[in-house]
Amino acid sequence: MTEDRPESPFTDDEYAFLRHVRFGELPPAARPEERVALTETEARRDRPEPADEDRWDLRHGA
Repeated sequence: MTEDRPESPFTDDEYAFLRHVRFGELPPAARPEERVALTETEARRDRPEPADEDRWDLRHGA
């Protein structure tokens, strides 16, 4: 099943130019010897905080 898509109003080169105008030049890429391993020191932000059991009971009428 093929979906018909309208043609893009810009070419890839035109999109590249527009990105450059909006964001400017990218900083140089970090070389492998400049990279460092990251260690997580704070709680993960992609998961909710663990629920307090007492508060859970109050919310559900226990």
